[in-house]
Amino acid sequence: MDALAERPSRSNEAASLGTRFLVYPQPPFVPGYERPELVWLPIAPGEIAAGPASDRAYVRDPILTKQPYQAPFLPPYDGLCHSPAEPGPDGHFDHLTPGTRPFMAAHAFACVHRVLDVCEGYIGSAQPWFFQPYYERLEIVPHLLWDNAQSGFGFLELGEDDFGEKPFPFALNFDVIAHEVGHLVLFGALGLPRASGPSEDFLIYHEAAADFISLIGLLHFDTALDRILRRTRGNLLITNELDRFAELSDEKQVRRFSNSLRVQDVGNEVHDRSKPFAGALFDTLIEIYQVILFERGLTRIDPRDFAYIRMEMTRDELERELQVSGRDYELRHYAVKAALADARDIVGQSLMQSWRHLNPDRFTLEDAMEAIITAATAGLGRRYADRIADNFAWRGFS
Repeated sequence: MDALAERPSRSNEAASLGTRFLVYPQPPFVPGYERPELVWLPIAPGEIAAGPASDRAYVRDPILTKQPYQAPFLPPYDGLCHSPAEPGPDGHFDHLTPGTRPFMAAHAFACVHRVLDVCEGYIGSAQPWFFQPYYERLEIVPHLLWDNAQSGFGFLELGEDDFGEKPFPFALNFDVIAHEVGHLVLFGALGLPRASGPSEDFLIYHEAAADFISLIGLLHFDTALDRILRRTRGNLLITNELDRFAELSDEKQVRRFSNSLRVQDVGNEVHDRSKPFAGALFDTLIEIYQVILFERGLTRIDPRDFAYIRMEMTRDELERELQVSGRDYELRHYAVKAALADARDIVGQSLMQSWRHLNPDRFTLEDAMEAIITAATAGLGRRYADRIADNFAWRGFS
């Protein structure tokens, strides 16, 4: 009886789980992602107000056409707005109907908080917005008639993809939101250059890190892990949605993580120059995943036997060696899924713990590489620090 008396009530237990939202891990036009996934934000029901609005972020959805923010015109937006997304009687937001304006507002808000939760979990502490104390909260503008998205001093603004037959709001694209929030988190954790303007290496790194944060965020969705692994039968060295960034349609891809570009292969544009660094991070994720699979008896190939496995083995060889039949794969799906989650956490922690070792005023890509290796050695990645170093060296960083 005493044990029963000490058991928390159902209402208290539900509150400890947080507040429910629905989020698309990938845009709903991507096959397999037509339905949103239920996610819990670690905020008690009732503590997120209509908007939605929390102590970290709030939504403003203008009725009239609004121009994107640009200094000196900055938040708050004080014009007429659409009705805010309202929580249900239980304080949750998972009752909102996809395709409606309130759902779009809640989706953008949930994506922002989800990325914050993931990043702060790896960093090990809450991260202040870089624009504090001028602004205490981030303003989210979920929809502008604009073909871009941007984050900046106190704001996140989301336009729409106009490449298809019908414009698609970036507010429903987790990758786009995660990339922009990645910039904000990185500014908060790493800081801003104060002695002079940001160096070219600083800008290149920002793009690569923000890209990779979006990928790490994707791997925190159960839907994504299951679909990626079942579609590939665990072989992540072949093409799949894992190595796509900001999908705009079933065919068009803005960037690929899975590339063979070295430092000497890219041009001068910042996004282009970020590809080798992002590629090295992706190589590290996949190699650690493959090593874990090998060590657990789930694959026959040890990637440590190759200098660069994608260059030394053909696509057909990779598929023949790494893919298994559908029935055999299903027997090991959850073991493979656990391996990918472990690799995700090793690389995610190594990247985000590395920021404490970097100085924005004296920043180089080589320093960023060394900081990741240092963080890996001190954390979950200690057994794989040499693999990280080798992957960056192959890309031309030394």
